[in-house]
Amino acid sequence: MRTVQEILDWFETFAPVHTAMDFDNVGLLVGDGTAKIRRALLALDITPAVVKEADARGCELIISHHPVIFQPLKHLEPRSAPYLLARYDIAAVCMHTNLDLSETFGVNTCLADLLDVEHLRRSDKGECLFVGELPRALPLDAFVRHTKKALRCDMLRYTAVKPTVKTVAVASGAGGSDIFAAAQEGADVLVTGEIKHHEINAANDLGVNIIDAGHFKSENVVIDRLQSKLETAFPEVTFAISEAYTDGIRYM
Repeated sequence: MRTVQEILDWFETFAPVHTAMDFDNVGLLVGDGTAKIRRALLALDITPAVVKEADARGCELIISHHPVIFQPLKHLEPRSAPYLLARYDIAAVCMHTNLDLSETFGVNTCLADLLDVEHLRRSDKGECLFVGELPRALPLDAFVRHTKKALRCDMLRYTAVKPTVKTVAVASGAGGSDIFAAAQEGADVLVTGEIKHHEINAANDLGVNIIDAGHFKSENVVIDRLQSKLETAFPEVTFAISEAYTDGIRYM
């Protein structure tokens, strides 16, 4: 039977904890590394509903992207996710910016691959920016439609300051601040999950299209592929994807 520590050691081979950004909180955030694992649940976030789902499914571990404990805890609410994890004796492994920044397998590499971006490289100009090229230039509208379908978006926001797309920058989640680095890299478009108003204005001035797919949609792309990768590495463990978690966003 495998342990939590063995899974942590596996993550170290492609998304080492020490590569996370200074503000982050990653790794084993709840539980004991020596705990035996037969079943694990994967989710982008660990919410109370996800913890209850894990308990109902007999999981000893939840693996998430966003940290279940981010700011220091001054008290524990009985209905909070950290409290419920301890109550049900479920460990929590959270891999955040170290998984964003991984150049071999991570959130941005999965996002780029779904968009058919080739020759992907991590930019040293941005915080969490990756840049690559499409096999051939596409009209912007065609690339927007492709992005919407690939990320299973009901809707997305985009600008149209360039008619064609060849060089693509991706910065999943709250990556809008990388618009300036994307422009320096010569990107025709930045695909991200959140971008602020002043950053959109800057993108327009810099001549870079933006596609805002939403934080959840731009990052949840890693979960399916992470499940497959874990199943290959640990065939003795059952890895399931949470059915309880969604960001709850609807469009009208």
